[in-house]
Amino acid sequence: MRLLLWHVHGGWTDAFVHGSHEYLLPTLPERGPWGLGRAGRDWPDSVREVHPDDVRDAGVDAVVLQRPEEIGEAERLTGRRPGVDLPALFVEHNTPKAGVLHPLADQTAIPVVHVTHFNELAWDNGRAPTLVIEHGVRDPGPLYTGDLPHLGVVINEPVRRWRVTGTDLLPRFAEAAPVDLFGMRTELAPEALGLAADRLAVVGDLPTTRLHARLARCRAYVHPMRWTSLGLSLIEAMHLGMPVIALAATEATRAVPPSAGAISTRVDDLVDAARTLVADPEEAAARGAVARATALERYGLRRFLADWDDALGALPVAGAASASRHTTPASVEGTPA
Repeated sequence: MRLLLWHVHGGWTDAFVHGSHEYLLPTLPERGPWGLGRAGRDWPDSVREVHPDDVRDAGVDAVVLQRPEEIGEAERLTGRRPGVDLPALFVEHNTPKAGVLHPLADQTAIPVVHVTHFNELAWDNGRAPTLVIEHGVRDPGPLYTGDLPHLGVVINEPVRRWRVTGTDLLPRFAEAAPVDLFGMRTELAPEALGLAADRLAVVGDLPTTRLHARLARCRAYVHPMRWTSLGLSLIEAMHLGMPVIALAATEATRAVPPSAGAISTRVDDLVDAARTLVADPEEAAARGAVARATALERYGLRRFLADWDDALGALPVAGAASASRHTTPASVEGTPA
């Protein structure tokens, strides 16, 4: 199928575009939220950047929506109505923030795909048909060394998001071991938290390969999120073979078995577990092996893509646009036949 989607969430898109379809990403010279395109990502040739003005003639089979505003934008670009004469799915990446009534609750034409079972439970989906396709990631490999007696944490915008991401809990973990903080806009965290450099080191926003290599040196991974969808960074840390210490909130209770590290709503328990793992590299490695085995089984790329193939194949009139065209995939400039 030839799928239209916007590059909104880099980690999720990275997994999604490694399927067997063609992926058209609207792209503008200034990039931005409505035209980010590939954004320099090392993705397959089946991922094509297309100017919004050229989408109408690109032979789109279906659209994968991720923001409510994309429904109107997809109709504007394609001249077809998502869920009516353009097959569509809506991916819900987030837990509800203010209200629980989903923006697509009052319709039945566009299924809502939740990325976790918790999200499907927490949202009031109304009349919208729903399904859950759990996350999948490309396996970075068992890179864990744990040679640094530090705790690794990945949080994007930790100061702005604060309690939602558990940023306020980092000083308690810093009592157990130095914390290495990764992610976007992390430079303001030390001052906001009142932590010295020997307790909180800002590593910052690294390219994925460098992030994995550096994170895997930390003795354990801390996932302090209170109210976010299941973070891909947690799943990636488990793939690396890191033991994980997580708040028992949202989907983490399904993702993290206790034998993979520690999971609790009692922060003191988690801090104690952090001390234990930092002091015992062998125990940390053993729990990290459980974390990796769990991630490979539940959050592997093959399962993720197979689930998406099933969902796309079940769309009403899925593939009808392809069947009605008298062109081949090679008719899109630069697309291999």
